[in-house]
Amino acid sequence: MPGSSSLFNAVVMFLAMIATTRIDSIYAQSPRDMTKADIERLHVELSNWGRWGADDQLGTLNLITPERRKEAARLVREGISLSLARNAETTSAADNPSPFEQVMLKTGGEPGNQWAMDNYSVSYHGFAHTHMDSLCHLLYRGKMYNGFSQAEITMRGTAKLSIHNAKSGILTRGVLIDIPALRGVEYLEPATPIYPDELTAWENRAVIRIGSGDVVFFRTGRWARRAAKGPWSVQELGAAGLHASCASWIRERDVAMVGSDAAMDVIPSGIPGVTHPIHLLTLNSMGVHIFDNCDLEALSRQCMQLGRWEFLVTAAPIPVEGGTGSPLNPIATF
Repeated sequence: MPGSSSLFNAVVMFLAMIATTRIDSIYAQSPRDMTKADIERLHVELSNWGRWGADDQLGTLNLITPERRKEAARLVREGISLSLARNAETTSAADNPSPFEQVMLKTGGEPGNQWAMDNYSVSYHGFAHTHMDSLCHLLYRGKMYNGFSQAEITMRGTAKLSIHNAKSGILTRGVLIDIPALRGVEYLEPATPIYPDELTAWENRAVIRIGSGDVVFFRTGRWARRAAKGPWSVQELGAAGLHASCASWIRERDVAMVGSDAAMDVIPSGIPGVTHPIHLLTLNSMGVHIFDNCDLEALSRQCMQLGRWEFLVTAAPIPVEGGTGSPLNPIATF
């Protein structure tokens, strides 16, 4: 049909203009000004303390019920599996001051030796290594999640909320929220905040409703930017992540876990006196464990190719009694 190509292009440009206007409108509507008093109020309002009993040490992992596991297993159709972990970061860098260390104990250079053996060492909390935060990781006013005293944590480890409580692993529905894709960019720049209206906008775009028992991954494109521009110091330039106002959205959806390709919080937080409000409100108030420093680049491409942003997610922390978290390898299966 004569002129059909021009008409099609005009329609595409018109729809793109509408989408851009809508995203700009979303940013304008998002709450930006919060204070320490707001965070203290939310710490009480969003709390799950006592929800599963005074002795509960699982928090929202309780929401991953047998039914949720069976529903998640039915998401496997193509049989495609992807790792959401970085390879061990063994090189010192601006964002990796404590590299993963491998020391060989037995090698092929020893005459008559039948075995290859090595030792691993890693300080995994921070901005380099893919890991899971346990609920004891953040303390607030002398308390951990569910009201346990911080005195439970000694040089022997933690007596409450240890990572070994999650040794049965995570198997449930995972959902990717891809903010660079929503904004039409390859990655977010450091210190870029993400607001709750954007999370809802992504649900609408992906035609998906996040709910109880889900694990939600938030992509900022951190590793894509690192590949393009090199590592940077989070202390100096900051990190893209969730604004504190997203905490209420997380509680409303009643998710089981959250994770990102950085450390969840936008840094700096923009809230005087509170450095990591999302960590505070998830780990300490709501009892939501966190996956930090996941690599979501391959996941983003796979979701885009398949046209769906939900999948089976599995992960198993190392069951260290007294541990404040664990390095691990989350897997997404379609």
